[in-house]
Amino acid sequence: MAPLRFSANLSWLFPELSGFPARLRAAGSSGFEAAEIGWPYAEPPEALARAAREAGLRVVLINTPPGDREKGENGLGAVPGRQAAFREGLEQAVLDVELGLRGGCLLDQRSIAGRGAVATRPRGLVYSAAIMRLEVKIHLMAGRVPKGADRAAVRGEMEIVFLENLRHAAEVLAQENLVGLLEPINTRITDPRYFLDTPQQAAAILQKVGRPNLQLQMDLFHWQIMDGNLTGNVREFLPIVGHVQVAQVPGRGEPDSPGELSFSYLFQLLEDEGYTGFVGCEYQPRGDTAEGLSWLHSYWEMRGRPHAGQ
Repeated sequence: MAPLRFSANLSWLFPELSGFPARLRAAGSSGFEAAEIGWPYAEPPEALARAAREAGLRVVLINTPPGDREKGENGLGAVPGRQAAFREGLEQAVLDVELGLRGGCLLDQRSIAGRGAVATRPRGLVYSAAIMRLEVKIHLMAGRVPKGADRAAVRGEMEIVFLENLRHAAEVLAQENLVGLLEPINTRITDPRYFLDTPQQAAAILQKVGRPNLQLQMDLFHWQIMDGNLTGNVREFLPIVGHVQVAQVPGRGEPDSPGELSFSYLFQLLEDEGYTGFVGCEYQPRGDTAEGLSWLHSYWEMRGRPHAGQ
């Protein structure tokens, strides 16, 4: 069984540093081989790609745009009346990947000047085999139940919208050899109005869509809060999982911080079940991020890998 591979979620880690390029450098210096960024859209993707290459990192995950945060939006995939905005955001996410986050090396040497209009961007660009293996995935955010609406009353309509948007997304992503992810987010603590909140709901939706380039994103923090039964759920759903994320429960700190979860057990479980994707570190550091990585250094040492500074 292969050791797990970890990615630094730079929307959470290294908050003591300003800007994603600085956080990418810090993640590389700390021994990470990959990074994920929730919403990278405020910075040019070419600049992020350059910073990632200099740090020896690959970017493996981004989210679709959240929508209008001032109006309380947190994703648009299942939100009625926002289909056009979701699809525009999907195009923006794919364009960011093409322009830099996937690696920036095109075999046909075609240049893309600026970010350009998404409607006229090139399709079907030929990527080298090395870049195709960079495993960039896009989290297709479902969004929230509209304010004032009863969840049960709008569930059917929202699922129909989500299914339509996911089928569209699967077609768009397939043209670029990309994978889309669905992530259940807990509605007990983190986001009470989020539409997609359990692995069972997400798996049922994936089955209805039936597209192989759409997979499940397993955040153990959210899964523990909503359903528990992590051993059973990991074993049941891992065959359709494309990405894992971790944080302690309930404080959302480092895996070795006080809480409900035994990550030595969970990491071993993922290894035993044959998981080969990345494990994203999406937690809130209790202090300096690098100083709080002793849990990761211990994991590497147990698997025979030296960490940064050794």
